[in-house]
Amino acid sequence: MHFTNWVSLVFLVFAVLLFYSYQTPLFFSSRNMAQESPKSIYDFTVKDIRGNDVSLSEHSWKVLLIVNVASKCGLTQSNCKELNVLYEKYKNQGFEILAFPCNQFAGQEPGSNEEIQEVACTMFKAEFPIFDKIEVNGKNTAPLYKYLKSEKGVYFVDAIKWNFTKFLVNKEGKVVERYAPTTSPLKIEKDIQNLLGSS
Repeated sequence: MHFTNWVSLVFLVFAVLLFYSYQTPLFFSSRNMAQESPKSIYDFTVKDIRGNDVSLSEHSWKVLLIVNVASKCGLTQSNCKELNVLYEKYKNQGFEILAFPCNQFAGQEPGSNEEIQEVACTMFKAEFPIFDKIEVNGKNTAPLYKYLKSEKGVYFVDAIKWNFTKFLVNKEGKVVERYAPTTSPLKIEKDIQNLLGSS
């Protein structure tokens, strides 16, 4: 009888170990997936204006200004002019502007990628990179913008309010500041200088 109890106990322990040997990988797998959430913008791959994949790790150790743009917005002329000034002044010091067209605000970026690039290059003389048109709000929000908004929401609301919302990213790929659409790019210059280590 005593021997039978020991056999039963050993069998029970074996069964429990067998059970956890199947369950544990799933447990750790789900936990690892949770731990693999983006740590910086360098973890993202986006598409350029021609549809090619671009890893943002290509911009490692640069100060970045990420902007959702539109060609038919009332803010376009002034923002593009000042963004060009900043880009020209700091591009050789490790500064980059990443522009993402978006048509979610009053339909002010209705064109194809080809049309957007033409307007950006000819009308606004933009030399900084223009990427694939994306959505920045709603269920189809681009993963990069989900991350940007999660890092820098505004008063418990993370939605992008309008065209030309700006995110400033440091050399480690961390979002350090978010600016309203009406904030002039030149008013951000001091913050850019501080991150570049210049004055």
